[in-house]
Amino acid sequence: MTDSLPHWLKPCAVVLPILALSLGLAAPAEAGVVARINLSSQRMDVFVDGHPRYSWPVSTARRGYRTPTGTFRPQALAVWHRSTIYSGSPMPHSIFFHGGYAIHGSYETRYLGRPASHGCVRLHPSNAAALYSLVRKYGSGNTVIKITY
Repeated sequence: MTDSLPHWLKPCAVVLPILALSLGLAAPAEAGVVARINLSSQRMDVFVDGHPRYSWPVSTARRGYRTPTGTFRPQALAVWHRSTIYSGSPMPHSIFFHGGYAIHGSYETRYLGRPASHGCVRLHPSNAAALYSLVRKYGSGNTVIKITY
């Protein structure tokens, strides 16, 4: 690849990439926001630009319901939403990621850390607000939601 470069520029073809890496100019391995939800531990770990930022308890689907697994991107955001299925239950700072499934705040905080929802991922209202703010700042296209067992 360096054969087509002038002889005086050939050393730069080796040195510049090494210099860029050492100065941290290379792109991070995973840029933006990544929310990893583990259904077994009922926890969400949030990474920003590849660095751990938050770790929170969540509530996901209780017996008889399911929280979808896989990798998703936010489809819609709503600062304030009420469930159209479950008696208008409040869903503050909703991040919809798969049809009607969302990550959202819940005032039923005593259930955080164990399955309790109809399938959504519930967070403490202040944690939902923090995640919502990150998604707004970085954008839905730079946000990944990973749900695993």
